[in-house]
Amino acid sequence: MILSKAQPLDTKLAILGCLFGACCWGIIWYPYRILAESGLAGIASSIYTYIVAVSIGCVLFAKHWRAIKDIPKSIIWLCLVAGWTNLSYVVAVIDGEVMRVMLLFYLSPIWTLILAHFWLHEKTTKTGYIAITISLMGAYIMLTNPLSGTLSLPIPQSKSDWLALSAGMGFALTNVITRKASYLSLHAKSFAVWIGVIAMVLLWLPFIHTSLPAPQLITLKQWLIIVLIALLIMAATYFVQYGVTKITATRASVLFLFELIVAAVASYYLTSEVMTLSEWIGGALILSAAVFAALNHPNEH
Repeated sequence: MILSKAQPLDTKLAILGCLFGACCWGIIWYPYRILAESGLAGIASSIYTYIVAVSIGCVLFAKHWRAIKDIPKSIIWLCLVAGWTNLSYVVAVIDGEVMRVMLLFYLSPIWTLILAHFWLHEKTTKTGYIAITISLMGAYIMLTNPLSGTLSLPIPQSKSDWLALSAGMGFALTNVITRKASYLSLHAKSFAVWIGVIAMVLLWLPFIHTSLPAPQLITLKQWLIIVLIALLIMAATYFVQYGVTKITATRASVLFLFELIVAAVASYYLTSEVMTLSEWIGGALILSAAVFAALNHPNEH
């Protein structure tokens, strides 16, 4: 069982925290889609969501501002990478099929293994190599649909697929940077992510030839949804951070896969999207590889 009576209270809370975070990220695409359908594009909804998150965070953690002068400049890399990860993920789930985007994003444990091997000089076990092989096979099947008998280039073809893959890579790189920056506090890491999304939107705007709507043009209903998303993001960030500090990374990684179950159920009832046979097969391989990747460091805390 996930929760047993023999487990201490903080372990139970950590497990619930990880599951809560997985639930948030498994359903957060839906309010973003509601905003998109109401005329507020993913770029605009993202920047306003994270502006709200930063504003609330500034109020809640005002006492920590004195320590801002001690934050190293290397946090800029965490800002940019984490910012791109979150922004590309949001745009991908708005424009693409939810489960397809989620599964391509969950190649991230494999990218983490590769980055950890070459950057952190961590030894990759036989299980890790098996995970990499299985996940790449799954991605190939999902992106090429070999069961159709045709092969279309380039691979992948859609913008949402590219964004989902880049979000997964960004998430892996964020994990590696975070592990190297263990001296940063939870508050600093959270603000880095939130400010990073705002920065990436501002950097992206000149290349997509679009402009942000003025705040007064956003309706009350849209603002309420934006605030709801911001609160979910903040809660998910802190519950997940608490969870990963109290239980092993292996256990946390497996718990995070609950996001796929939440997304699958939500997309089934809230959309008309249907996965193809190739996507089911490829997704099953990617999911299996993610579990293998989680088991690559069984003793890590």
